Amino acid sequence: MKRVLVLVNPKAGVPRFFDLLRRAFDRFWDVAGTNLVYQFSQSEEDGIAKAKAAVANGVEIILVVGGDGTVSSIGRVLLNTDTTIGVVPTGSGNGFARHFGIPLSPAKAIAALASASAVTIDVGVMNGAPFLVTCSMAWDASIVRSFDKMPIRGILPYVFAGVYEFFDFQPQRFHARIDDREELVFPDPLFFTIANLTQYGGGAIIAPRARPDDGRLELVVARRRHLPHLVANIRRFFDGTVHHIPQVVSRSFSTLVVRRERRTVVQIDGELREAPLEITVTANPKALRVLAPVIGA
Repeated sequence: MKRVLVLVNPKAGVPRFFDLLRRAFDRFWDVAGTNLVYQFSQSEEDGIAKAKAAVANGVEIILVVGGDGTVSSIGRVLLNTDTTIGVVPTGSGNGFARHFGIPLSPAKAIAALASASAVTIDVGVMNGAPFLVTCSMAWDASIVRSFDKMPIRGILPYVFAGVYEFFDFQPQRFHARIDDREELVFPDPLFFTIANLTQYGGGAIIAPRARPDDGRLELVVARRRHLPHLVANIRRFFDGTVHHIPQVVSRSFSTLVVRRERRTVVQIDGELREAPLEITVTANPKALRVLAPVIGA
């Protein structure tokens, strides 16, 4: 009998409509040959512990009901295991779900996942820390600090957080070595993002050429001095053509070594982390099994 765990993050706006979700799960997943179990994560640590227990107990699919942060923390537990993750998006950004074409309506996502295929995708690794969606190191990382303090979620608070952090942001020189074959120097990067998937979240497509299963990651960089050009082309960050902005540099790689002048925080999948002056980012190919109605953008 197939064992499926529904793991719910109750902080992601779920309680007020959980009965609706339960009916959808019961209709599409509680079928003959499937043992369906529900659990709630009381904290990130609790969710991780429950996911580890599920893997140890032979659960084949974990359906995560939550936002990108919950998806990332549970997904890291499932790396290089036989357990597949399915995502029912209830967060504000939902970059993971958007990339794979999972409906943003939770009830529709539950239905779509029931007939989805399991695929194996790559995962990024920053100094040993895995990430599923993006890793950022400049102003694009500092935004998370203010966004986390916002009382509400969504694209508008994210914009406000970006404006607030922009005035305090102090750019620094980045030196990047790509696959031991190309050296690049960026005097004042405004955003310096490494993407495993295409999306930032909220509909912003930072790396339209990123593919989840090619064994490579995508580096996307723009300098602070080019801010007027970026603002003038803001629509391209949402229509999948950001790589057509001449001032935006993008490179595909399997290993990236970054050296900075000062230690500043970086973000991986929306989580801020301290990082040394030198950072190594690599691709971990075929590391995670995902239920995916659609592969790639």
